[in-house]
Amino acid sequence: MRKEGVPLGRIGIELGIPKSTLSYWFIGIQLTDKQRTAIKANWLKAINESRGNAIRWHNRQKAGRIEVARLEAEAVMSRLNLTDASTLELALAILYLGEGSKKSSDTSLGSSDPTILKFFVYCMKKLYGVSPTQARFYLHLRADQKIGQTREYWAETLKVPIENFKSTSLDKRTSGKPTYLDYKGVCVVSYGRVAIQRRLVWISRLFCEKIATMRG
Repeated sequence: MRKEGVPLGRIGIELGIPKSTLSYWFIGIQLTDKQRTAIKANWLKAINESRGNAIRWHNRQKAGRIEVARLEAEAVMSRLNLTDASTLELALAILYLGEGSKKSSDTSLGSSDPTILKFFVYCMKKLYGVSPTQARFYLHLRADQKIGQTREYWAETLKVPIENFKSTSLDKRTSGKPTYLDYKGVCVVSYGRVAIQRRLVWISRLFCEKIATMRG
């Protein structure tokens, strides 16, 4: 078996003999270049198979952990009253604390994630009665992205008139670097309502301060 290029490990498994014992037994065997090449090829094949099995096992484990996280998230969601305005406004305030603009004189939020922007637009209308048609939209794109097509994508996704899209900036630093097909740049949704910004910032700050002072 050894002369046929079978690795010591596989011989040991098939015969039930420790690898160290086999090494001692085979110490006097002279192998030809062809046999050494076959042994190396089988060794590399075994390593690749082992790596492939390890990757598949890791992916299955990861998929299982992701599914557990999803189920736990669904359990939390089932306990929330999503029709409650205070709950909705708190969620918006926390999002705005992390992603919204706080230095400008308007209420604006930018993201490359359509779901986040849909949530923002929905909340602005639901909580404050501000229609998305009253907002202005700005795009920040990579150098190879087509402005017209990307505007149409965001206008359709957010269900707003394309006329509401204003300036678009292209990042020249990305020139020559191809963009992923599903990346549509960053869209900034801006409402001229600084009072809402101030309200959201205060809600998020007061909430965080309140929780921070609680004793567990």
